[in-house]
Amino acid sequence: MPERIVDWLLAWRWPLLVVGVLLTIAAFPLSRQLAFNRSIEAMFAPDDPLLGPYRKLKRIFGGDEIALAAYVDPHLLDAEGLDRLDRLTAQLREVPGVVTAFSLTSSPVLGKHILESPLRDKFLRLCEGYTLGPDHQTAGVACLLTPLGEGSVPRRETIDRLRSIVEAHDRTGVLTGEPVLVLDGFRHLEADGRLLGATSTALLMLVIVICFRSVRWVIVPLAVMLATLVWTQALLSHAGFRLSMVSSMLWALVTVICVGTVMHVIVGYGDARRAGVGCVAALRGTGVALLAPVFWSCATDAAGFGSLMFAHVGPVIDFGAMMALASGLALVAMAMFLPGLILLGARDEQPPAAASSARLNRSLAWLASLIEQRPGMLALVLTVGTLAAMAGIPRLRVETDFTRNFRSDSPLVQAYTFVESRLGGAGLLDVIVPVSSTVDAELLARLRKLEERLQHEVIVADEAGRDVPGLTKTMSLADVLDVGLGSSRLQSIGLEAQIALLKQTMPLAGALVGNDADDRGRTYLRIMLRARERQPAAEKQRLIDQVTRISQQEFAEAEVTGFFVLLTHMIESVSQDQWLTFGAATVGIAIMLLVAFRRPMVAMVALIPNALPILVVTGVMGWL
Repeated sequence: MPERIVDWLLAWRWPLLVVGVLLTIAAFPLSRQLAFNRSIEAMFAPDDPLLGPYRKLKRIFGGDEIALAAYVDPHLLDAEGLDRLDRLTAQLREVPGVVTAFSLTSSPVLGKHILESPLRDKFLRLCEGYTLGPDHQTAGVACLLTPLGEGSVPRRETIDRLRSIVEAHDRTGVLTGEPVLVLDGFRHLEADGRLLGATSTALLMLVIVICFRSVRWVIVPLAVMLATLVWTQALLSHAGFRLSMVSSMLWALVTVICVGTVMHVIVGYGDARRAGVGCVAALRGTGVALLAPVFWSCATDAAGFGSLMFAHVGPVIDFGAMMALASGLALVAMAMFLPGLILLGARDEQPPAAASSARLNRSLAWLASLIEQRPGMLALVLTVGTLAAMAGIPRLRVETDFTRNFRSDSPLVQAYTFVESRLGGAGLLDVIVPVSSTVDAELLARLRKLEERLQHEVIVADEAGRDVPGLTKTMSLADVLDVGLGSSRLQSIGLEAQIALLKQTMPLAGALVGNDADDRGRTYLRIMLRARERQPAAEKQRLIDQVTRISQQEFAEAEVTGFFVLLTHMIESVSQDQWLTFGAATVGIAIMLLVAFRRPMVAMVALIPNALPILVVTGVMGWL
């Protein structure tokens, strides 16, 4: 069977090469259309129960489509400081893609003159943690953005323009918020993915040049890699896939798979040619010998990546499907390109041997001899070393600080650190409460009670292990109305009219009460909460559980969601999924090895070098 397949590939090598080149050229434009999905929802499986409340939050209240500009001004509450803030707010409000912007100077009742009225203290307490830092020197301007995909200006242009205005206004200025975090995060991932792919390709090509001293053997694996990558991206684009945060490694991994596999063919062909075998006969013999190993190499790659589809995190699932597809297409690309490219212009002289191959052969021969002479000792050393390394696995801890995924000097991390230290915490979560009646004094009293319980009963442990309040800020419609009721203008009208007026003149109030068109216009209230982002996953989950329990004790149908909740669960899911997918990959590869060798003991022996490196590296990470 292998002989017939190889003979067919050799007989049709020129048509196959031409078709492969034409397919790659035709697929290239479509491959360029494969774009990133920059939504936070893309990080989860479509049916993940966490997405229901989050989508409801976005549908009713606009979600967290707010970019927060912030800076430090020691004279913020002076007349000149407020004038500077007022000018910045007006500038940011005019940026295309911004619906509105509001700050301390945007009070719907008295404007910035509220800070000269008896309402000053109430107003400042309301704004603390959002548009004012607890130090009363940190100013925030909340910019409500046009929902993603609905504006005429790309989100990237809007955020870049906002950032440049803030930085020009004050050297301490930063821009943060969920839209900024997601956009900048994916921007870094996209750039790093291209850099990783280009660097890995360049380094592998350099190794090939050094080893074989021939540009010819650079072109062959490079052609296979490029065809595989273009075909994969084109098919993904045609199927409606979009790249996610994990998919940035696609180019680099396709390079490793293709180059690593093609090297076996090149080395085998070179050995046959130096033994005096003709070009076609040498390639035929190499093909017959390596057809099964190459097939099973790509098949086990596909099985390993396919195991990621058992995960619960959307980007991991999509990445598994992408790489499984790429592994299969790599086999097709090798069949179409290798026979023609290797024999294209092949001459009778012998190809050069790999540099230092004699020394390498001596080293490998010594290693093989050592294994044959001391199998028991080597097995003992290997077993003890592996067990010692694996003892570090229980020491592994999940990194929950999202900013640790980026360089410490990046604008994203600096902005996050600014908000964490000066605005009461970068963790944002929300409680959404459906109400069956109109908003009245009794309902507002229940809201205040819930807020008070959340502020006093939600407890987490700090770095020293001491119990501290888990929430740094709570805000609801009741808080906004408490400030407004101090104004004779609002006291003179009814509660419904007060809410309507506040929603028209103060965007923040509009983000605290809304109606769900998908639920027969039912009214929902929102409590905005702020917490410290930089804390262990266990404490984050403890905080979320406490907020959920207390909220549902006061309002049975209350739901807790927000960026803080989604990121915490995603990180936990990735941690849990690594062992699930490792088990699935092990089983899948074991089955393939059993089919390939038809001997359980040989399949088990072949499985060990696949599994041990994973366990050893994971354990060493725990020790370190």
